[in-house]
Amino acid sequence: MKTMSQKLDLVELRSLIRRNQFTASTAGYAPGHTQVNLVILPKALAYDFLLFCQRNPKSCPLIEVTDVGSPVPKRTTAHADLRFDLPKYRIYKSGKLVEEVHDIETYWQDDFVSFLIGCSFTFEQALLDNGLSIRHIEEKRNVPMYVTNIPCEPAGAFQGNVVVSMRPFSPRDAIRAVEVTSRFPSVHGSPIHIGDPKQIGIHDLAQPDFGDVVTVKEGETPVFWACGVTPQAVAMSSKPSLMITHAPGHMFITDEKDSRYSIL
Repeated sequence: MKTMSQKLDLVELRSLIRRNQFTASTAGYAPGHTQVNLVILPKALAYDFLLFCQRNPKSCPLIEVTDVGSPVPKRTTAHADLRFDLPKYRIYKSGKLVEEVHDIETYWQDDFVSFLIGCSFTFEQALLDNGLSIRHIEEKRNVPMYVTNIPCEPAGAFQGNVVVSMRPFSPRDAIRAVEVTSRFPSVHGSPIHIGDPKQIGIHDLAQPDFGDVVTVKEGETPVFWACGVTPQAVAMSSKPSLMITHAPGHMFITDEKDSRYSIL
């Protein structure tokens, strides 16, 4: 597989993903193209989850909802198949993570509804374009993600706490990061917390709940954005009979351009 320094074009990357030859985090790949989180649920739970997203738009900004039984996200990537086109999936049953797989063909049901949820990877290119370094890309790691003590607004069968992603910056760069990401409200937008992690229930940055630990240098400030992995924490808390998601950091890459989700 090619490394981060050997950039793949989108067609080649998708082909590798579908053939299970690319199974890594998609952070830093396909720059300029919108990456999204994935949640798949049976139709019986779909309305409750749609309402959950509507009530928690910072954590779960909806990009697309598919037709019942269709694995094709017609509005964003009409030639894709959500059963095969992510590097890695997670299977949750009754709140427990039971398996990670590279395709979900054997799990697919005719009553499934798929939700594509905005991802902070979308605004990372804008951060880079503004001269801001992104530590997990520099270190070739997945972004660190943490379950907070901030409750989501419940909806029907779904309740749980907000998950955040973290990127460290100098105080000056943190201000610029706020300015840049504020232009992307439909993909999490501005941070929800800056500074002391303990204030939002995170006691050790070296122990992320999802993703990888990254270096926080002396004088840097941790900056936290609402994260589309929130539904996975919700799955563990709410215990739906079946929920399929992306593996954290292993996103679906759409045909959409990041610029579409910028308000400036």
